[in-house]
Amino acid sequence: MSMNTYPYSSQRMATVARNGMVATSQPLAAQAGLDILKKGGNAIDAAIATAACLTVVEPTSNGIGGDAFALVWVKDKLYGLNASGPAPQSISIEKVKELGHEKMPSHGWIPVTVPGAPSAWAELSKKFGRLPLTEVLQPAIDYARNGYPLTPILAKYWKGAFKAYKSRFQGAEYEEWFRVFAPDGKVPEAGEMWKSEDHANTLQEIAETNGESFYRGALAEKIAEASEKAGAFLSKADLENYHPEWVEPISVSYRGHEVWEIPPNGQGIVALMTLNILKGYEFTHRDDVNGVHLQLEAMKQAFTDGKEYVTDPKTMQAKVADLLSEQYGEEARAKINREARMPEPGQLPKGGTVYLSTADGEGNMVSFIQSNYMGFGSGVVVPGTGIGLQNRGHDFSLDPNHANALAPGKKTYHTIIPGFITKDGQAVGPFGVMGGYMQPQGHVQVAMNMIDFGLNPQAALDAPRWQWIEGKQIEVEHNFPNHIVKELAARGHQMKIAYDGGSFGRGQIIVRNPETGVLTGGTEMRTDGAIACW
Repeated sequence: MSMNTYPYSSQRMATVARNGMVATSQPLAAQAGLDILKKGGNAIDAAIATAACLTVVEPTSNGIGGDAFALVWVKDKLYGLNASGPAPQSISIEKVKELGHEKMPSHGWIPVTVPGAPSAWAELSKKFGRLPLTEVLQPAIDYARNGYPLTPILAKYWKGAFKAYKSRFQGAEYEEWFRVFAPDGKVPEAGEMWKSEDHANTLQEIAETNGESFYRGALAEKIAEASEKAGAFLSKADLENYHPEWVEPISVSYRGHEVWEIPPNGQGIVALMTLNILKGYEFTHRDDVNGVHLQLEAMKQAFTDGKEYVTDPKTMQAKVADLLSEQYGEEARAKINREARMPEPGQLPKGGTVYLSTADGEGNMVSFIQSNYMGFGSGVVVPGTGIGLQNRGHDFSLDPNHANALAPGKKTYHTIIPGFITKDGQAVGPFGVMGGYMQPQGHVQVAMNMIDFGLNPQAALDAPRWQWIEGKQIEVEHNFPNHIVKELAARGHQMKIAYDGGSFGRGQIIVRNPETGVLTGGTEMRTDGAIACW
């Protein structure tokens, strides 16, 4: 890949280093990962340290009670880890409807699924880590116990969540959230300190038990007890029986590169389906109306099919190979013409996620993503633990005929996806763009920015983005070329210019030169992004 900049970017230069690099959305977490590298840890240790730290220093997007996925490059091989949890065994469509819901609620105990993030840390440490988990999680423990000052974007989302929760959340199940995240009835401002002793103690116990306490020990008992007290579905047995899964990553060949994702139940396949359609076209330069139109139409088609078929692989009717086949790409291209088409997916909600990339001087690289979903998640915090529980079950359908219909022990369609690129059997590097249903859209755009248009990682992230919302509705960032916006509108796209970049995803990229081992990184300007390296 060449190292060009982009005329509409902030002209920030890409970051270059040789011995190690951590790119993520929060400076303190990036530094925590770098500290672990300097102590002799590898890229995997750094990823775990960064991820754990993000549960403390960016709780607006992730937490100990969330899910995680990872793509790990070690010794010229790519490994995939699916640490998403299933629905409780005692839940069902009928029971949820009996509680008065016609669709899965977004908050409270009902959409809570088994959290997978702590299992991801433990499993990655066990299989690939070099340092003990007690040492790797220490930076996160220290920040939770001693506190840290909020960064500006973090404070913005924290305040927004507090305002929404204060007006919507009533009842005992939300009291702990307000106690932990809004002590004394107010949230911390940018530059103010926040800490959580409960969070620190929980992380300490996870570290000392290699995650076992969370699923089969004292922490599991506290989670199950809180669920039972609330009359909820999550049980001790659900936690006890959970284990993360090593999976074979999936890919498509695109312009001489292999672009990799985690297989379903994740939505990474949507990005691959889109690239599989787009590889049948030639893209000469980025600011071309026909090129953007083709990207939009390909994404709409892939998303329509992804939302129709993707779910827990144990119950998924469609085959991954079919959705990524040459035939699928050809048939999808045949549907695309000069005018905007009307697909038929549901409304796409916003999300809340953290993403990080790490690399060390030995060639190990990690693409890691972790989320509670929709910001703080369910709004439920387990008393005395600091564990904010995710609300992934919200994506289940209560239509028994839908592919993603709710069922006991089933994993839902999952929005969080790590990405990775290789070329000629060698690692190019990890990349990701977090943000609900923006994620595969962001993956396609930053991958094309690098592969088709030769942008360096920083320029690839800084370039203005588009986002398909639903139907023919398209949002673009305020710095998107105006002439393209006008021409797309003339083709039938319903264009809207957005002045808040928060919904367009937040990404990180690290690229490795296979000859020199030099690392080139990019971090997101739409958040408090940072790269720590040496």
